[in-house]
Amino acid sequence: MSETVTKKMKAKRARRERVHKRVRSRISGTPERPRLSVFKSSRYVYAQVIDDAAGRTLAQASSRESAVASDVEGSAATVAAAKAVGKAIAERAKEKGIEQVVFDRGGAVYHGRVKAVAEGAREGGLQF
Repeated sequence: MSETVTKKMKAKRARRERVHKRVRSRISGTPERPRLSVFKSSRYVYAQVIDDAAGRTLAQASSRESAVASDVEGSAATVAAAKAVGKAIAERAKEKGIEQVVFDRGGAVYHGRVKAVAEGAREGGLQF
């Protein structure tokens, strides 16, 4: 890769990490209302329900899983795949008795795949 491309990639990642740090300073998950954290890579979308007080992941879902990927045609990096991840995380959280969560967009803009995860979780019955 050229030097300028590498610099741009590093700057973009640093910006997302900086924004995520700022968001995390304002929100945290509790046992009553855990944090729904979203991470998107270039290939997949990941979501976790986290109790920050105990430092435990209570439920997780990703577009890498065969159960989620089978619901979606095409790539695992699409908005449709992200919505399926949202529905899956809501279903798994409800199995554990979790009804309300705090949404953590992970430093990404609330648009596209991040928004689709939130909409899928709401459709699945989670309240933000």
